[in-house]
Amino acid sequence: MIYRMMALNIDGSVVNENGKIAKETKEAVEYVQNKGVQVTLVTSRNFASARKVAKALKIDGPIITHGGAYIAAERDRPLYVRKISEALTYEITQFLEGFPGQVQLSHEKQSIVGKANNQSKLTSTLSWDRDSRFLYSKQYVNVVSDHLLENPLAVPKISVLLEHKEDVWDIAASLKGMYEEVDAIPTSEHTLDILPKGVSKLRGLLYLSERLGIRKEQIVMVGAGIDDVDAIRCCGLGVAMGEAPPEVKAHADWVTRSQDLKGLPYFITELFRKQHPIPFLKKMNIIRS
Repeated sequence: MIYRMMALNIDGSVVNENGKIAKETKEAVEYVQNKGVQVTLVTSRNFASARKVAKALKIDGPIITHGGAYIAAERDRPLYVRKISEALTYEITQFLEGFPGQVQLSHEKQSIVGKANNQSKLTSTLSWDRDSRFLYSKQYVNVVSDHLLENPLAVPKISVLLEHKEDVWDIAASLKGMYEEVDAIPTSEHTLDILPKGVSKLRGLLYLSERLGIRKEQIVMVGAGIDDVDAIRCCGLGVAMGEAPPEVKAHADWVTRSQDLKGLPYFITELFRKQHPIPFLKKMNIIRS
């Protein structure tokens, strides 16, 4: 199979837990782009944060952000955008604030972050600021729902960091019964994303690849999180990072090394070193535009 697109999740794949990108990762992404392979990011991060990662990797094309709700190369010129209405954003935020944890609203321009409504050591360890090197504008407020009363906002994504991991699934089930307009997607044992109905990383990736004339069989998807599973399963080649949870690895075609062992650049080099550049393959009529 000739692969024409490589899609990368950011956290756990490209960026390590210290918010840094390895020099070898940057070189590997540049190597595969020089072969004419389209590279994109598929992330639950907001656009502004993800765009800074893309620039560090010299990715100029569209990236899939906010869990698939916002696809763009430039913030003010999105290819695709879906948002939760102002009224629904307020209602869901107020509901989430009834649980021990912390709520964050992710807009393409900035995020609104509420004060954690508990003093747990665990929650202080599980921080939204793990991407500190790539932060964008954040506004911290005591109570997000109170802020929304004065400043209504429609957002692509609502996130919640929960003290008790059993609350993740309880909230997901409750929201499914309460609102037809949104989907609740667990992203880890303690985090949950609420997105407009029908939005996901996979659907965002398929939307972008279709616009670029690339079949799903020609896509390599690299991920490390629970919300990457659908894309890993659906694409031509699904790759899980070495430290990914067992349920992610179980659906991957290839489990690469951990980040500490340079798993992403190792995989990229191994897969693409024998593939001829895309322009050459087109010239030889091996693939068509």
